Amino acid sequence: MENKDSLMIKLASFIVDKKALIYVIFAAALAFSIQGMSKMHVINNIAEYLPSTTETKRGLDIMDEEFLTYGSAKVMVTNVTYENGENIAERIRGIPHVKDVDFEDDDEHYKDSSALFKVTFDGGSDDPASIEALNKIPEMLADYDMYMSSEVGYDERQAKDLDDQMVGILIVAAIIIGLVLLFTSQTYAEVLVFVVVFVVAAILNTGTNYLLGDISFISKSIAIVLQLALAIDYAIILLHRFTEEKENYPGDARRAIIVALSKAIIEISSSSLTTIAGLLALTLMQLGIGRDMGFVLAKGIMMSLLTVFLLMPSVLLQMNTLLEKTKHRSFVPSIKAWGRFVVKTRYVVPVIFIIVAAVGAFLNQSIQFAFDTDSVRATIPTEMSRAKEKINSVFGVSSQMAVVLPRGDYDSEADILARVEELDRVTDALGLANVKVEKNGYEHTLTERLTPREVAEFVDMDYETICLMYQIYGLKNEEYSAIFNDIDKCRLNLIDIVEFVKDEMDRGVINLDDEMTDDFNEVYDDLEDAKKQLEGETYSRLVLEYKGDVEGSDAYKFLEDVRSIAKEHYDDPIISSNTTASYDLYKSFGDDNSKISLLTIIFVFVILLFTFKSFGLPVLLVFTIQGSIWINFSIPVILHTNLFFLSYLVVSSIQMGATIDYAIVIANRYETLKKGMDHKEAAISAVDEAFPTIITSGSILSMAGILIGYMSTDAIISSVGMALGRGTIVSIILVMLVLPQILILCDKFVDKTYFKL
Repeated sequence: MENKDSLMIKLASFIVDKKALIYVIFAAALAFSIQGMSKMHVINNIAEYLPSTTETKRGLDIMDEEFLTYGSAKVMVTNVTYENGENIAERIRGIPHVKDVDFEDDDEHYKDSSALFKVTFDGGSDDPASIEALNKIPEMLADYDMYMSSEVGYDERQAKDLDDQMVGILIVAAIIIGLVLLFTSQTYAEVLVFVVVFVVAAILNTGTNYLLGDISFISKSIAIVLQLALAIDYAIILLHRFTEEKENYPGDARRAIIVALSKAIIEISSSSLTTIAGLLALTLMQLGIGRDMGFVLAKGIMMSLLTVFLLMPSVLLQMNTLLEKTKHRSFVPSIKAWGRFVVKTRYVVPVIFIIVAAVGAFLNQSIQFAFDTDSVRATIPTEMSRAKEKINSVFGVSSQMAVVLPRGDYDSEADILARVEELDRVTDALGLANVKVEKNGYEHTLTERLTPREVAEFVDMDYETICLMYQIYGLKNEEYSAIFNDIDKCRLNLIDIVEFVKDEMDRGVINLDDEMTDDFNEVYDDLEDAKKQLEGETYSRLVLEYKGDVEGSDAYKFLEDVRSIAKEHYDDPIISSNTTASYDLYKSFGDDNSKISLLTIIFVFVILLFTFKSFGLPVLLVFTIQGSIWINFSIPVILHTNLFFLSYLVVSSIQMGATIDYAIVIANRYETLKKGMDHKEAAISAVDEAFPTIITSGSILSMAGILIGYMSTDAIISSVGMALGRGTIVSIILVMLVLPQILILCDKFVDKTYFKL
């Protein structure tokens, strides 16, 4: 033990005496991190984190590579006649970069004096031209009661909104945390020390996120606030150690900080292990966002540890005079009266807790998990989400589904389109096989097989020229019926022959007059526009519009109905939609939930086992916190509200990993105090002595969660924050009420399970 202490003293002395070197290192690290903040690539779609083998990820990757997807928007105007709606549609069509406006006289577009316009832009969702066109629509319709929902510019808009919100949340959190720290402090200047340490640690963690490659918008948004809430304890522990050691070494602040640091390194490292274990358990999720959040938050803890161990000692030494001058009496009241109440009710409250925890565990089996972001609401919805709800309330929930198939079999595509259109949920089905083009009084689908005369009439070209093109096409593509059989009876797909003629025109084989060239190019442009959206190098895409919820048993049955139709023609059709994404998330959640819950408990239990050298004590502590988790997540069941699946996975891990520290504080104090006093008195004193630590840490974490829950307009982030804030409060109550009672009642069980290493 002496050697160990000597080693820690030497390490602490080195850190304290090399403060100039440490300042240089931290200055360089801060400069590096500040530059790194602008290099982060943020992912805004959770589906991007699905394993590459899932259907959703495969579909998204193929569509990104092979197809052009135009940006679109739904615009609803209320209290208008259909004639007004037609006029509005024409006005929207006149906006630059608006490609098309779909508005017809049916219930899909006009209902209850409300007109719904489906606007398509001529660029993608992130195209600046599409964003500019989208922004002009509200300006044009400023005199109407208008609601607009769109993914155009969503990533940029969401990033800006979240950044603004998190700045606001961080400011409010900093004020509240500052007040909490002032209340529990021993000197006013210590709050300034905490600010310096936290700001440095937060910059280091945020700036190094880009080294991870991509980072989720959830991690980016909540990491700083949770880092503050989870890691403030470490700075408090070192400061309190420093204050204690100054009494042992009066007038020698250097020696006091060296001894304090040598003790705090071990204490803080042990304290942080359970939190880090809970966060690292997230990294074992199938869903990649678990790795993202686990690494980012665990890295935040590590950055906080490094800042407390390396930088904070020098800051404390430099501010020691100010710390001494700003001492004040403790504002934290004694709660021995509460401790006596805890002891008196020790035969009643634990029984109630066991019953409530058992009911909570049972209710947890009935949680209605949501896997689609539209199924959960933020406490403060955005203008866009309110607009989407309003549109859905009038016209119903409508979504798109893409069926990705190997290209080339137009007959099979036509059959699939015809059959899926008969499904009750489907309101529209589009593919090359049913895209119609009208020209010169004729109307044909792009994949319709036409004779030379039909093509000549359709594109208004010389019949003999088209016949020649058929024969050359047949020669080049081994369609020998066009050469050796009656040319008038030969049929080729419209899309194939038009593309072939265009190629020959570009090569100078065919020369048309200007009017005929313009007419032909118009047909070709329509064809190419459809092809860019619906046919790639390897795959074709069918796009379905469908009504109803995107998740749940009915939605998943609809998904399988579409799949079964497609599988009659193709072995491996790929279906991409919000329903598919929800289903993939639903399937991964079952394994992730069991795995993360079990591993978090195992990790924490093993750490406690070697910390206390007791089998019984870890069982009691883990049971208490697990009970708080069951109670926490039974509340959404009681309130009949959906719970976003990620909130459960993330918060249950953080709640177990972080709030177990509160239980450790109580248990440590009780086990120490009972050696010199009656067990009941030991419990009363343990509750009283642990109260400042638990109320400081617990109130900060719960406030951080609640602020995120109430101030964020993103449904996922809001859900995580609310669950975390609520769970922390439940944990504090159980640790300050039930745990001391359980420790008294199970005292003999704990004593009998101690062991020596």
